[in-house]
Amino acid sequence: MSRRNRKYAVPGANQGMQSFKAEVMRREGYNVDSERPDDVKYEVAKELGVPMEHGYNGHLSTESVGQIGGKIGGSMVREMIRLAQQQLVDREGQ
Repeated sequence: MSRRNRKYAVPGANQGMQSFKAEVMRREGYNVDSERPDDVKYEVAKELGVPMEHGYNGHLSTESVGQIGGKIGGSMVREMIRLAQQQLVDREGQ
């Protein structure tokens, strides 16, 4: 996990969210290490042409870093919406 201390709305959701990120990004075609799913950001950065490296990246613009996070987070949000919609359809079909 990154240095940032994430706080989820549901206590204990951290491991599940990391697994979810790995699963979603694998489906997007990225090579994701299940033990270090946050490292997918380096692969995304390379694809986008953003010179992100392990360690300090203070030289990167907010826009560049946002492109990386947006690609990852956007993929996760789209999948969460798809799952919620599927649950609604399944619930109505019962």
